[in-house]
Amino acid sequence: MDQSTNSNNNYSPPFIKKIKERVYRWIRLTSRPVVKVYTGYGNEEELVVFGHVLSLSPLPRKKYRRNIWTNTLALIRLFMVQPLQLINVDLHFNGETIAGTTEKDGFFRFQWKPAVMPAPGWHKVEVLLVKGAVKNYYGPVKGEGEIFVPHSGQYAIISDIDDTFLISYSSNLRKRLYVLLTENAYSRKPFEGVVRHYQSLELAGEKTIHPNPFFYVSSSEWNLYDYIRDFSRKNILPKGVYLLSQMKSFTQIWKTGQNNHATKFVRISRIMQAFPERKFILLGDDSQQDPVIYASVAEHFPAQVKAVYLRNVFQKNKLVVQASIQKMEAAGIAVCHFQHSRDAIAHSREIGLILL
Repeated sequence: MDQSTNSNNNYSPPFIKKIKERVYRWIRLTSRPVVKVYTGYGNEEELVVFGHVLSLSPLPRKKYRRNIWTNTLALIRLFMVQPLQLINVDLHFNGETIAGTTEKDGFFRFQWKPAVMPAPGWHKVEVLLVKGAVKNYYGPVKGEGEIFVPHSGQYAIISDIDDTFLISYSSNLRKRLYVLLTENAYSRKPFEGVVRHYQSLELAGEKTIHPNPFFYVSSSEWNLYDYIRDFSRKNILPKGVYLLSQMKSFTQIWKTGQNNHATKFVRISRIMQAFPERKFILLGDDSQQDPVIYASVAEHFPAQVKAVYLRNVFQKNKLVVQASIQKMEAAGIAVCHFQHSRDAIAHSREIGLILL
């Protein structure tokens, strides 16, 4: 899990502030500045990393219990956040320091060409709150994350999350909220066979030695970043880069997952532009806009899309889904619209993606 650290050796808060901090801590929140750094990525020329700076945020979850009220409170805490806007931050990587500023929602994004490109693999990166950026001095406030530079290879995988590998009921807001509020990252389940399919795709291609990069692009909010990462780790899904949607506040929790899907196309486009030499495998579902978005991606990057997989979970979208599939197939792209992952695995074998 990404870590944020701060030291308060040089700061003694007033009495009222101490009481407030104790109350927050009792409900597993912190009112001290936190820098969240998410997984970034890089190609042969530049690196990208992003995160948030928050003045109020949940403390990391330590235990997972099958208790409805515990899970409900833990989920609500993920949306009890307050951003620090227009705050100066410094990124430290391989001896270099890059200056940046948070946006109005506390989000920051660094994209730069390092003096020396790192070797393929995972690399640590650190983002620090510039001293004097906040009124009270809490000591150094920093967040640590990772940047992934893929090895040269044939394929890359872009996957949706909700109802693609994580059972979420995205088309039914009431059921989606119920699952989010009553379950946790360790109790929720992936679709049967999906982990096996993803693990096979990680090694897709001829003479693949190094894993193919995975990019998880979703309409779920950044609030759920740790939640989704914990789920992925617990279920042994391929380690990858997460690109989620704009963070929401507590009053917007009932709108979770209901974001502007047009931004998903932008995030996918950036990835494909960063790796123009790779063929992409797109995985999604038919409950929301994945078929339309992937058809648009295929139209803009026809030479880069190898195959598209759409899980069939929502019958009411049938006409739109069929039209999108026909559009992609007419462009020569292999499309699999499936109900069970065993059918997707069989399709991947048929077109030569996997050998298992």
